[in-house]
Amino acid sequence: QVQLEESGGGSVQSGGSLSLSCAASGTDFTYYAMGWYRQAPGKEREMVASITSSGKTDYGDFVKGRFTISRDNAKNTVFLRMDSLESEDSAIYYCKVDGGLNWYWGRGTQVTVSS
Repeated sequence: QVQLEESGGGSVQSGGSLSLSCAASGTDFTYYAMGWYRQAPGKEREMVASITSSGKTDYGDFVKGRFTISRDNAKNTVFLRMDSLESEDSAIYYCKVDGGLNWYWGRGTQVTVSS
């Protein structure tokens, strides 16, 4: 059974930093893309950052160099370092692992940025 365990969410003031992590278990994720999405109240879920099995990264336009995604293939874990957080970054952040034919979502972790 595939499980994604997210951690690291919380509350921070504007301009602060947070780091998220997502540990995957239940199958071999070596060739899966991993990523983070977010959803704010009343808005659609949007891609924050993704990283392929070979380390190629992609970011949402709103990131503007503030976030860094990375992964540890040995531990099936993906990380998201978020700096210069703004109130607009407040949302539930979801981890996703995508194997093409199969993909899985985490339950989400709340990030709240106060101005």
